[in-house]
Amino acid sequence: MEMDQTKIKKLKQIIKEMESLLIAYSGGVDSTFLLKIAQETLGDKVLAVTAKSKIYPEREYEEAKRITQKLGVKHLIITTKELSNPYFSLNSPQRCYYCKKGLFAQLLKIAKKKGIRYIAEGTNCDDLEDFRPGIKALQEAGIRSPLKEANLGKREIRLLSKKRGLPTWDKPASVCFASRFPYREKITPRKLQMVKEAEDYLLNLGIKELRVRHHKDMARIEVSSSDITLLSQKARRKKVIKRFKEIGYHYVALDLQGYRRGSMNEVL
Repeated sequence: MEMDQTKIKKLKQIIKEMESLLIAYSGGVDSTFLLKIAQETLGDKVLAVTAKSKIYPEREYEEAKRITQKLGVKHLIITTKELSNPYFSLNSPQRCYYCKKGLFAQLLKIAKKKGIRYIAEGTNCDDLEDFRPGIKALQEAGIRSPLKEANLGKREIRLLSKKRGLPTWDKPASVCFASRFPYREKITPRKLQMVKEAEDYLLNLGIKELRVRHHKDMARIEVSSSDITLLSQKARRKKVIKRFKEIGYHYVALDLQGYRRGSMNEVL
């Protein structure tokens, strides 16, 4: 408890010194917690900016709108077109770098126009354990990561979010649909739509933590251990296969390793 308060104090001091702040806001656990603390510290000198794009689930965009309205934070929606950049759509291992570089270029223009001193995003200290080429882009653009600077990890952020009554405290991790594709498989609007429809179907079954990995004409489903049992039931399995084939997949596989973060990075 004392350690949490020390880190919160440090986080607030970091934000206070910024004076005004634009936050790249996704509606996830980390950026929502950062937004809440920034609001507590800087009041109306905080602007949340959310990117709307084909690579992000529509439900995330809608939730971001609801949360900012509830918090009473100024919120700006921008449109990003990652697929128009061949360095992104060709899907090399550096894909996230090009995505973040384009996003931060837009945020820098907004901050300059509105006279906002700093831009921040929600990377925490645990994120450094995974392959994150986007971090290079934020460093190049001078984007701050206050949660990481305050040495806050994911578990701490969830607990502190719960104490503040934030609805995202137990929200499963959510990243863009581009992460569902093996590196160097070209990303297209049609493929993104297939992944979206497949994941929406599983979410409607009550499965919260999942990924549908797109391997050309095969869907590889990652879910938690308990949901592997659920999807293995004969009647449920038949319905999932039928729906996925309607979406356009020829083969449907259930990954016995279950859901894990960054499984596409295992080949690197």
